[in-house]
Amino acid sequence: MFNLIRRDVILQKRLLLTFIPFILFFIIMDSHPALIFLVASIFIPFNAYAYDEKTEVNILLNSLPYTRKEIIAARYLGAIIYSLASIGVASAALLAFSKPFALSDIAIGGGLFFLFAALTFPLFYILKQGYIFSAVLISFLVLAAIGPQIVLYMSDHLPAIREFLMNLSTTALYTGGAVIIGVLYAVSWGVTTVVYQRKAF
Repeated sequence: MFNLIRRDVILQKRLLLTFIPFILFFIIMDSHPALIFLVASIFIPFNAYAYDEKTEVNILLNSLPYTRKEIIAARYLGAIIYSLASIGVASAALLAFSKPFALSDIAIGGGLFFLFAALTFPLFYILKQGYIFSAVLISFLVLAAIGPQIVLYMSDHLPAIREFLMNLSTTALYTGGAVIIGVLYAVSWGVTTVVYQRKAF
């Protein structure tokens, strides 16, 4: 299964040359550190899906000595590994440019990545190929644009939720968020595995 995870990097070795400039663009544009960690985390996993969508690679993967459960596990475990590595690179780049950031920025950026991954990874196996990556990319841009407005709206119109969150300690807030996102990621993993095992190629 490790070879399946490593495969994503090998296939993207040319594209990875643009990873650092991609991160530097957001740093130079003075983007929020949490956004930088989010886009850094997304780069490798979603480009791997985009590549597979173009090449119909699932037929090849199913001819290899791996079970379908292992193929999906490699996707989800690979996303965790690559996001951690990407956050490390982004942190080094921010430090090199003397841009301040906090552990909370890493937590928010990483958490948003895993939440987005949990919601979108199953789509690559449920929807018809050829349009999935575009749909996911548009969804990401839309959520990035309207997400803050939704949070502000809920804060203004749902005072009970706001008060509840305000009364939580920082540790409880981040721990609760991590547990919820972890559960969603695990559920997504399970759903994708079931869908992929039943899919005909």
